[in-house]
Amino acid sequence: MNGTRREFLGAAALIGLSPVIARLDPFLRLQPGADGRNVFLHGVASGDPLADRVILWTRVSGTAASSRPRVRWEVARDETFRQVIRRGEVTAVAARDFTVKVDVTGLQPGSRYHYRFVSGGERSPAGRTRTLPVADVARIRLAVASCSNLPAGYFNAYRGIANHADLDAVLHLGDYYYEYANIRYGDGTRFGRIPRPDREIVSLEDYRTRHAQYKTDPDLQEAHRQHPWITVWDDHEVSNNTWRGGAQNHNPEEGEGDWTTRRNAAVQAYYEWMPVRESGTLTEARIYRTFRLGSMADLVMLDTRVVARDQQVPRDQLALIEDPQRSLLGSRQEAWLFSQLSSSQARGTRWQLLGQQVMFAATTPWGTPAGNADAWDGYRPARDRVVDHLETTGTKNAVILTGDVHSSWAYDIAKDPWTRYDATTGRGAAAIEFVTPSVTSPSGWTAENAGNRLRNARASRPHLHWADGLNHGYVVVTITRDAVQGDFWGVPTIEERTDKETFVKGFVSEYNHPHLVEAASPSA
Repeated sequence: MNGTRREFLGAAALIGLSPVIARLDPFLRLQPGADGRNVFLHGVASGDPLADRVILWTRVSGTAASSRPRVRWEVARDETFRQVIRRGEVTAVAARDFTVKVDVTGLQPGSRYHYRFVSGGERSPAGRTRTLPVADVARIRLAVASCSNLPAGYFNAYRGIANHADLDAVLHLGDYYYEYANIRYGDGTRFGRIPRPDREIVSLEDYRTRHAQYKTDPDLQEAHRQHPWITVWDDHEVSNNTWRGGAQNHNPEEGEGDWTTRRNAAVQAYYEWMPVRESGTLTEARIYRTFRLGSMADLVMLDTRVVARDQQVPRDQLALIEDPQRSLLGSRQEAWLFSQLSSSQARGTRWQLLGQQVMFAATTPWGTPAGNADAWDGYRPARDRVVDHLETTGTKNAVILTGDVHSSWAYDIAKDPWTRYDATTGRGAAAIEFVTPSVTSPSGWTAENAGNRLRNARASRPHLHWADGLNHGYVVVTITRDAVQGDFWGVPTIEERTDKETFVKGFVSEYNHPHLVEAASPSA
């Protein structure tokens, strides 16, 4: 805030305060240099926007375990904070690792806001956020990201997302961090990005420490500061290949303890450190939820990992792969999903977006080994039930958004793409799928094998339009009344910091015609 008396008095008048009260206001008292580098080491974030509210997040650093620092917050219509419309005070406590979340209500739909915090004599960086619309809008634009592994390199994709000023929100589909020690999944030594603690994380304190380290990354901080996020966990927020009763990478015989204790610790740390609206107990761990983006789209966020997934089985055990009793979602979440889709259709909402973790598209036919038994491929009847629901209800505008596999994919979704689908016209398709590349996690694709991998995949999957495992980056999804376009953006390197990026590929699907066609350029 400018320090002249004229500007000071003007600001006091605009927010309805007398000069005397304004002098007591911590936001006005602080000088511009008090930018929160010490108290607000982990930056600021916002998330789970609705039409009238949004979650604001920060953490107070460097406090004694017995302290209870007060944190003041304010929300303004303008970046100078002369038009403050909401303010309040909360207390940061050790029981929540001194993280702070405020669910700010009474906001206007489809509106941009600015927010900040103050504590311990320091003012936080100012964040930008926005609420969701309730009426007709011309366009919705979302960035989609997943799989950011700190020791693998720099988070340049997050810098690219931060620089897209016109996003309505960022969707993060999981693997926000990884649970491994250094070298186990990438060596961060040369980047100065060695995971902390440098061991596999299993306890509440471990998970908190890993969250805290990731939140000090400047590119991740900037993406959080610039946009509201809508997030969901995948497996590595707990342990590799998580299912409801354990994980491939959870080994009690190696001293990793009880699974439920570990899972609850991971969930608690996630709730503390992420700008999500909490629902239910740690045991319930309910993170699936719906966001209404006016009459343009409904976004349904799913949990295919923690809450109800049955254990993965070997890809060639067809009796289990094709067992209708096995599920990724569980009966309760599956029924909820179908209800959300039906309600969206009944309201006349144009598009139905599904944000979820693992690849939905079929990669091998029934009666053959699953392509990836950790994905929907390993739960074929469960996938068919979703497609059946889309077909029987006449839902033709479902867009599935996926992460997890560290590579880019663009699919038409058909129940049986080998016998009931026309690749030229899209006849037989029930939905489309965009799979976002990773921020840094490796794909296994190389310059030497990429061409063959793509050719082989296209030859065996008629519904696959394109794939790429060389680029790290993200997807920008632009939704209008007439079409949805997914633009794949890539960064030139993750071995040094850069804000450069390249448009790699884009695909468009028209309203009521689920079929991807390549776009000549990114959506305007």
